[in-house]
Amino acid sequence: MNSSTEVPGNNSTPTVSDESKQPSSLQLQPKEQVSETAAPAAPQFPEGGLRGWLTVAGGSMVVMCTFGIVQSFGVFQDYYTRITLSEHTPSQISWIGSFQLFLLFAIALPSGRLYDEGYFRYLVGGGGLLYLFSVFMLSLTKPHEYYQTFLSQGLGIGLGMGIIFLPSLSISSHYFRARRSLAMGIVIAGASMGGVIWPIMLNHLFSDSAGFAWGVRTSGFIALLLLVFAFFFMKTRLPSRKERPDAAPVRIRPLLTDVPYMVCVVGSFFVFWGLFFPFFYLQLFANLHGVPHTFALYTIPILNGASLFGRTLPNFAADYYGRFNIIIPMTTVAGLLMFAMFGATDIHGMIAFAILYGFFSGCFLSMTAPMLTVFAKSVEEVGIRIGLACFIFSFALLTGNPISGALLHPPDYFWSRAIIFNAVMVLFGCFLLTVARAMVVKAKGTQWV
Repeated sequence: MNSSTEVPGNNSTPTVSDESKQPSSLQLQPKEQVSETAAPAAPQFPEGGLRGWLTVAGGSMVVMCTFGIVQSFGVFQDYYTRITLSEHTPSQISWIGSFQLFLLFAIALPSGRLYDEGYFRYLVGGGGLLYLFSVFMLSLTKPHEYYQTFLSQGLGIGLGMGIIFLPSLSISSHYFRARRSLAMGIVIAGASMGGVIWPIMLNHLFSDSAGFAWGVRTSGFIALLLLVFAFFFMKTRLPSRKERPDAAPVRIRPLLTDVPYMVCVVGSFFVFWGLFFPFFYLQLFANLHGVPHTFALYTIPILNGASLFGRTLPNFAADYYGRFNIIIPMTTVAGLLMFAMFGATDIHGMIAFAILYGFFSGCFLSMTAPMLTVFAKSVEEVGIRIGLACFIFSFALLTGNPISGALLHPPDYFWSRAIIFNAVMVLFGCFLLTVARAMVVKAKGTQWV
């Protein structure tokens, strides 16, 4: 096993990353040299405090404006398919949301490097401005002009999201180590809050006299308020890499040869390939299966509302029982639940599916980052390890939903093809995560991973 792999675990409460047990530069120098250089000790973590929880709250606000909007794309998918871009196929329309998702994760690699180098404020401020500008540009797009929608929503908003997402998610690691899964879970739970609020608001504004333009502008004004609060709430605590001349540079190549880490990343890739299918297509699925339109508008909010609990409760348990021990069974159930869409053709079935799938899939979405920090040798590696993984995930997110749209083959809509494809991808990803867990267990000598 690659010696760079670091896994949690002890007989009581496993931690996300045991930086304090790593040999520091102090231990590698002669005593007389230590006294001269006075190298810093391993960083301490307050595990909370006012500043720590304000940082978590600010991160959650950013995630609400980024991942929360992405998880609400089902509203846009349904609206574009039936009204403003009706001449385009669902697959073509889903490229808008998928490209947005792609950039959200792909930009995480360079933004992760810049975050590690101490450019947190520049990333959040500059990325936030680009995001808000693109939202208001989307409100000016004209019906049936696909390129305008793609440029503003897919490219512009996607770039802004990608710049601010990872730094806002990773900053909580400056304040938490033993409770890092819980802290990151609360941050990522902002996506669920956004996934409840945005669809309800946008559906009503799109269908009322306000219309599409003012619906989008309203979301922009709310996002402006949230991002301003988040900018002042979040604050770095640990010195950046450029402020620590003794810090060894973090390179990508050793991460690519870290076998357990890469098996975990590839497994997560397949899960991401299929996991977002209901988030993009459930509202359209409900409308085309005779579910009353007034109820279909609430399918995405119900899905995301249940996801809120799936992103917090399992994370609390993961800090005690291990990240892999929680994320694998929860995600496996989510993959199996995908088959339940075959029977979710009335209101009761739709409610049951949305609640259950939202809860179990939410665990994977919030636990992915804490799971990846298991392999970090120190807190300085957190940003680059998550960033590299997100860059790889981005290609699954770019292609997954367009593939699903092509499998649907409108106007016939062969839902069985898309459902089976996405369910199999999620379950295969869970198998690879199980393999990665076995490697971690063997290296650590404990089942609490």
